[in-house]
Amino acid sequence: MPKLGMEPIRKEALVRATIHEIGRTGSLDVTVSQIAKRAGMSSALAHHYFGSKEQIFLAAMRHILSLYSAEVRGALVMAVTPNDRLRAIVQASFSSLNFRREVIGAWLNFYVLAQTVPEAKRLLNVYQKRLHANLLHDLRKLVGPRAEATARGLAAMIDGVYIRQALREGAPDGTAAAAMALQYLTLELEPRQ
Repeated sequence: MPKLGMEPIRKEALVRATIHEIGRTGSLDVTVSQIAKRAGMSSALAHHYFGSKEQIFLAAMRHILSLYSAEVRGALVMAVTPNDRLRAIVQASFSSLNFRREVIGAWLNFYVLAQTVPEAKRLLNVYQKRLHANLLHDLRKLVGPRAEATARGLAAMIDGVYIRQALREGAPDGTAAAAMALQYLTLELEPRQ
């Protein structure tokens, strides 16, 4: 009989192993057996905890999204002005915790999975709505009626940089990625005639 408290530890190990394996292969073409082996347990135990590879992957994306959300909230606490808050969101999006090879690989596969799996689509919609609301909150104060379009554009820039990085060789450069998105933001904040 397993020790009390082992289930959360094992689930976390499976989630981390899933993120690592998807990042290593760049696709969802990994088996539960590979994930379980990396986590140091049997595939039967992985199936017992999650039921399927799809459910393990969704748990991994929930984990990634909760880390991202916590980082954004932490960055926003330190930000004072609307411009500071927008910069904080962008910088959190490309932090070393969020913008690393295995997480980028998971995101790319998440976008694909959301096309056919309702739970993945729902989770992606939650992320997109929160990002949009966070951006819109401060953009309204800075660009008024252009806030909606600017928020959509900045969110597309953030997601687009992830997709481009997933298709690129080499280590992700979060500083350069954030600089690119911030340059877009700077251009959008300039007064229009």
